[in-house]
Amino acid sequence: MSERNIPGIGDKPLSELGTISVASNAALAKAGLDRVQWQHSYIVGDKTYCIYLAESEEAIREHAANGGFPADSIQEVKQVIDPTTAAFCPCAAAGNGAEA
Repeated sequence: MSERNIPGIGDKPLSELGTISVASNAALAKAGLDRVQWQHSYIVGDKTYCIYLAESEEAIREHAANGGFPADSIQEVKQVIDPTTAAFCPCAAAGNGAEA
């Protein structure tokens, strides 16, 4: 996951976000889709959080450099949880999801 500080990104209209997506796709093509794949991005205020499938942090940094946008922080996502993860709690077998 890459965090990008981009002032005003949250206020940009969809047409400008489309232009940013075009630049990102072009940078991915230059980097080679086999090394890094952009899944999607969350736009929050002055930041974007971009989710990738990538072989390395360096591949994500290369994508950012090719696209001309920052990669202020890159973190490996270790796990993804959602409401269905509750089924793995030992308390779920007892029929009570509230206790652990």
